Amino acid sequence: MDKLTIKALKFRGNHGYYENERLEGNDFELDVSAWGNFREAAQNRELTSTFNYEHVETVALNVLHGEPEKLIETLCMKIGDQLFEKSPRIKKLTVALRKLNPPINIPADYAEITMTWKR
Repeated sequence: MDKLTIKALKFRGNHGYYENERLEGNDFELDVSAWGNFREAAQNRELTSTFNYEHVETVALNVLHGEPEKLIETLCMKIGDQLFEKSPRIKKLTVALRKLNPPINIPADYAEITMTWKR
């Protein structure tokens, strides 16, 4: 299987467990990896034969600019569910979502959840 990855897409969204996070917002980063047979796309040069990562941008924007959620787990699941449904050629999908500068008392770059879907 071939793998196509898009990394570190940056978003701001009003999500977080605490009310002030949902009011002030947080910064998020997203990585998506898709596995499938992309050799057909390499030969026919057709976007419909591969994983269209423009869908990642559209889905992630809709989710991260949508209804506030308390947990990054919920956001990750929504993004992955929608991408997997929109991409029938994909055999496996991994979505990693990071909340940058999580609200804890010591310095941390991010908190991250990774989820995987398989056919």
